[in-house]
Amino acid sequence: RDFHDAELWEALEISQLKATVKDLSQKLDTPVGRQGLKLSGGQRQRLAIARMVLSKPNIVILDEATSALDSKVENDLHKALKGFLKNRTTIIIAHRLSAVKQANHVYVFENGQICQQGHPDVLINQKGLYAKLYGELQ
Repeated sequence: RDFHDAELWEALEISQLKATVKDLSQKLDTPVGRQGLKLSGGQRQRLAIARMVLSKPNIVILDEATSALDSKVENDLHKALKGFLKNRTTIIIAHRLSAVKQANHVYVFENGQICQQGHPDVLINQKGLYAKLYGELQ
């Protein structure tokens, strides 16, 4: 499917890549190499998110989608994605608790088994593994 430039820029803005692409010599037409080899790991992750935004899926699976991002970019990305993900079924698989704090329901795994589940605020108050992990990050 072909996209209008405005759609591409919107997807790049949500994925926190707009400023990066604006700085490229050919903007949207800049070659990034086979499989994005000229991009950093974090840029490739954000490009994958931009592609997902363009496809407008009903179900979104983010599997370690922000693992290569620094905390500021990750935070900005989650804020920008919030509106896009509204009314979409979203599954987030992450080791970083910052990636799941906006979730309605969290499953906490330990040794391959679900040891806790619920809303992040409830899990914090339960003083279980989620609260322990969350406390270690504070």
